[in-house]
Amino acid sequence: MSDVLRMAAVGLDHRHIYGQCGHMITAGAELVCYWTEGQPATLPGFARRFPDTPRVDDLDAVLARDDIDLIVIAAVPEDRAALAIRAMEAGKDVMVDKPGCTTMEQLRAIEDCVARTGRIWSVDFSERFEVPSVTKAAQLVRDGTIGQVVQTVGLGPHRLNKTTRPDWFFQRSRYGGILTDIASHQIDQFLYFSGADDAEITMASVGNFANPDDSGLQDFGQIALRSATAHGYIRVDWYTPDALPNWGDGRLTILGTEGYIELRKYVDVAGRSGTDHLFLVNGSRCEHIDCAEAGLPYFPALIADIRNRTETAMPQRHAFKVMELALKAQEQAESSL
Repeated sequence: MSDVLRMAAVGLDHRHIYGQCGHMITAGAELVCYWTEGQPATLPGFARRFPDTPRVDDLDAVLARDDIDLIVIAAVPEDRAALAIRAMEAGKDVMVDKPGCTTMEQLRAIEDCVARTGRIWSVDFSERFEVPSVTKAAQLVRDGTIGQVVQTVGLGPHRLNKTTRPDWFFQRSRYGGILTDIASHQIDQFLYFSGADDAEITMASVGNFANPDDSGLQDFGQIALRSATAHGYIRVDWYTPDALPNWGDGRLTILGTEGYIELRKYVDVAGRSGTDHLFLVNGSRCEHIDCAEAGLPYFPALIADIRNRTETAMPQRHAFKVMELALKAQEQAESSL
């Protein structure tokens, strides 16, 4: 690895590729090329953001390059596992958009590949890693500001924008189901803030209540889970109303034995401008904190991990466990349909 981490983007099928590459560049990495199949709708936006990055037609040629350290993947969810395995077997570390995989068989193959190759497989859970208010909340929890965490409530509403979605978005086998996909964010946050290594899915359900003409779409999902010390509730949906000025009013409440924190990550419907609003209430404080400048430590930490072969950005077992629990919740929810 040279002094500057060099990366290639593989699969531009989801807009999350913009943040994955952009935040890595801000952290000091260099984007040297990209490969994708066909002409995904995200391609013009990618070209505007990274105009000097050349497109390469041969994926094998990208993976064979000795000067590329990291492969960044945001392909169709069903295809991400196979691409990640190809990259790791070629000696590259991987950062993949969530969900990192869509079946338990894919997850086990990824785990086996990591064990064989010693490469890093990291999932960019953007609702934690790309949200400064979560960075601030983590600091407050570490400092003991709300005592021991006993529950998280994670809400992940999204705007459907049906007419702009590609065909794969409505195919259950392609996107993996709403719990595998969106709720992996909230499972990640439950484990992270509660300090748990594992959890039990105690309730899971999915449904399609507003889009009967798209039978493969799940537009609502919920999960209850618990660890040895904490409980969690998760709700995800595709119901964001048009009047909201952004794609979703994502929220996280962290309940502790001595107080609580609520994050309004993307918008404060009470009227405050901007993003990254944190509300803290404990025995001596009841306040709103603007977290816009709290930083995004995941991306520089991942660069350091690739250089030093460490696990400071996210432990490898954590990435595996989040996807395992998401897949179990999806299976449990669908078994009752």
